[in-house]
Amino acid sequence: MGTYLNPGNEVIRRIVSAEIFVDKSLLLTVTNNLLDADNNLVCMSRPRRFGKTIAQNMIAAYYSKGCDSRDLFAALKISGDPEYEKYLNKYNVIQIDLNSEYQGIEDKDEIVKTLTMSIREELRVEYQDIKLLDNDTLARCIQKIHAGTGDTFIILIDEYDVLVRERVSQKLFDEYLSFLNGLFKSNTLRPAISLAYLTGILPVVRDKIQSKLNNFDEYTILDADGFVEYMGFTTEETKALCAKYDMSFDECRNWYDGYLVNGFEIYSPESVVKAMKKREYGGYWGKTSSYQVIAERIAQNFAGAKEDIIRMLAGEEIDVNVTSYLNTMNQFETKDDMFTYLIHLGYLAYNKKEETCRIPNREVRQEWFNAIAVSGDYKATDEIIKKSKALLEATLKGDAGEVAKALDVTHIHVSSNRSYNNEDVFQSAIYLAYIYALNKYDVRKEMTAGKGFADVVYIPLDQKLPAMVVELKHNKTAESALDQIHDKQYFDSLDRYTGELLLVGINYDEGTKEHSCAIERLKKE
Repeated sequence: MGTYLNPGNEVIRRIVSAEIFVDKSLLLTVTNNLLDADNNLVCMSRPRRFGKTIAQNMIAAYYSKGCDSRDLFAALKISGDPEYEKYLNKYNVIQIDLNSEYQGIEDKDEIVKTLTMSIREELRVEYQDIKLLDNDTLARCIQKIHAGTGDTFIILIDEYDVLVRERVSQKLFDEYLSFLNGLFKSNTLRPAISLAYLTGILPVVRDKIQSKLNNFDEYTILDADGFVEYMGFTTEETKALCAKYDMSFDECRNWYDGYLVNGFEIYSPESVVKAMKKREYGGYWGKTSSYQVIAERIAQNFAGAKEDIIRMLAGEEIDVNVTSYLNTMNQFETKDDMFTYLIHLGYLAYNKKEETCRIPNREVRQEWFNAIAVSGDYKATDEIIKKSKALLEATLKGDAGEVAKALDVTHIHVSSNRSYNNEDVFQSAIYLAYIYALNKYDVRKEMTAGKGFADVVYIPLDQKLPAMVVELKHNKTAESALDQIHDKQYFDSLDRYTGELLLVGINYDEGTKEHSCAIERLKKE
């Protein structure tokens, strides 16, 4: 058992015995099917704190010859697979945590040489009959061992993209590319690699190392294919934790859901686990990253970006083209590149079917609020966000006059002179004005209700709050909006909700460019 070659299973043992452990061991059935196959080179990218390292440690503990993991995995789901024992601790595993290596070395430019030397020394101890020279690359060492013994290797590199994300010297970057090229592009070495499993935040960089890693199959937050259930916590897994810890699943969904990947709703594992342990929902994921990432990107002020960001802040989805981004930290040409980058980092969620993106949940939305607060271009937006709580309180009190005045201000902000009377802009203004309600309500837009579609329905996460049905009108009256709610019986859609209801009618007059509001309170039995 070595540091890099054939690691032990101590790390995954601690994880399995932790207070909260979600069994993701069936991931190994997917990797088992890739062993020694043509598509056995895998690059997994997803946001921080989404379980990349845990998954890789599990893979290492399962395949590594350096430990006996039979009792460890016997209690996990993978033990029910018919081929479970066929691959258990049968492979040479080389595991590299590139981020730890990079952060821990003083002379960054020496990382590839130092890493190669360390792994080569461990290989020498294990294969004393194979002559490994001091100038042999890691690829050359593996090739010699395979030629002499027939042994194959599983190569695991965690945070493989750290030298892409950091501002490293060109010399180091070139050395790293040669390192990757030697391992994964040589046809003579391919038979010696049973599986390569790389993880990172960004997918393969398409303008610099595509030629080095273009033979990898990529699984990302955009499209995880067969790995999707192991991208994060699923709905079923999260529900089970909420039931165990007597925590509201609806509130958990509001805080941490929102990543729709290949038909699965994916939750942030780190945040869910911390919420269960603390018995309190909050913004845990943001504490491991920084809203400055968002602030730096929106400061680039690409054409059309501000309007789209305001719409997303208000809870809307916007169109995005994810095909042009080159997967780098510094080559952003359009707002689509910026949004795609933020999708990979987890600050936005992607809907592959609709080709749209949005802010996924309350936890991430707070990071956007923090970024907006330090951006001079969004000063008015920040003020509207800060006043949104007061607007909701005014609505709950039935203060229609205050609501109308607040909407006058918001409508001006989200529109231009040419778009002021546009109905979609009017709706965006309403959504932004009530943005604080996203923290307290499950918001349904154009919800099927009664005999038609209600413009917006707010279903409270806390039954102490009233539900709200909001109807919008153009060049009519706020009272006519209330009449439509009654005529179309929109509130009948809340069949499982019993409690107080607020019916909110809002009208926008194009002539005066003013809003009017009418609020009616009733009890739903």
